[in-house]
Amino acid sequence: MQWVGGGASPAGLLFLTTQPYRQPMFKKSPLVVIGALFFIFGFVTWLNSTLVPFLKIACELNNFQSYFVTFMFYIAYFIFAIPSSRVIDRLGYKRSISVGLGVMAVGAVLFIPAACSRFYLFFLAGLFLMGAGLALLQTAANPYAAVLGSPQTAAKRISIMGVCNKFAGILAPLVLGSITLKSADAVLQQIQDPTLTETARARILDNLALQCVIPYLCIVAVLALLALFIRQVSLPDIQKDKTVYEAAQGGKDSIFRHGNLWGGVLALFFYVGAEVISVDSLINYATSLGISNYSAKIFPSLSMVAFLIGYLIGIAGIPRWFSQRTALILSAAGCLAVVTASLLCSGILSVYILVWLGLTNAMIWPAVWGLAIEGLGKHTSLGSSLLVMAIVGGALLPLLFGRLVDAFGYGSAYLLFYPCYAIILGYALWRKPKNCYL
Repeated sequence: MQWVGGGASPAGLLFLTTQPYRQPMFKKSPLVVIGALFFIFGFVTWLNSTLVPFLKIACELNNFQSYFVTFMFYIAYFIFAIPSSRVIDRLGYKRSISVGLGVMAVGAVLFIPAACSRFYLFFLAGLFLMGAGLALLQTAANPYAAVLGSPQTAAKRISIMGVCNKFAGILAPLVLGSITLKSADAVLQQIQDPTLTETARARILDNLALQCVIPYLCIVAVLALLALFIRQVSLPDIQKDKTVYEAAQGGKDSIFRHGNLWGGVLALFFYVGAEVISVDSLINYATSLGISNYSAKIFPSLSMVAFLIGYLIGIAGIPRWFSQRTALILSAAGCLAVVTASLLCSGILSVYILVWLGLTNAMIWPAVWGLAIEGLGKHTSLGSSLLVMAIVGGALLPLLFGRLVDAFGYGSAYLLFYPCYAIILGYALWRKPKNCYL
């Protein structure tokens, strides 16, 4: 028996068969396409690390209000995760990818009237649509990468996809930040002039907001071209075989009996929230220490470099040197150590230490996915949707973080990391052996 795929499926499911498959067609070409999609995931997602400080200035927001950027983006995952599974079931894998890219393109288009009017709700609506499109793509892409081979090496394959994601994450803040934050510090100085009239102030901020028009027009073009490209490429779907699965599981087919999945959902909720905070807060934290916005744009990219290093370690080490569970334990413990070191330091050194959360964060997402969906069989589709819904942590926890920053400052707000990583560590230590039910 071997793991293969074919047919149509909501989110890329897995089945056992004795029939051989053509490895070059199934294993290599689809992974190249999925890798390209993960690059898009990363580029669009980590643009938020620049959008948070940019819109904070352009739309005159406080910290709490500025983190509605991440709220609207990630809340879409929660709302559309399960509907995405239904859409993929109806349209098929490849057509659903094109639809997801199209929805993202529509969301990017909304940035044009948003920039022209400097209306924050338009920006948030665009981010919501982009998140909805990504929910459709993520629901399919993560389990597809996870099941394309042995379940013991799922984290390794998702790590390969993560390299594409984080490489895009390195570029995104640098590209957008070079355009949108170039004049941000000068704008801040100008609007603080007490002699400035309201009309002149509005004109300065309007000109700043318009700087995001060209980058998002380019994003629209790329997404539209990719949607057309996906419709032309040969991309097989992954099929589930319920009969084989049910026979193997002895009729224990309730998803509520899979404790590893539900623990994984909880762990991912806190992980995504912590990851978003660890990257998207860096620019604002650095500027609170006296660093210019334009100079601070480097810190999210440095965090992505650290992520990339962590993914490469995972690719090389799983399962040769350590298991997925061991990787998760070491990662969560490492995150707690990095946070502690940063809080014990002060000034710009604390920012550079926080950057290294990228290294310790890197293996958490792929390890939790690999552990959580292992043994789900016919429930992989629904389980994957539930895991994608856990991305809502990226919507809620940054809002709480922003409120804490406004009330107590960054030092106290970063204490929020401790319960997040402690819960992840608890899941890694508690996680039950394969095929163990509650």
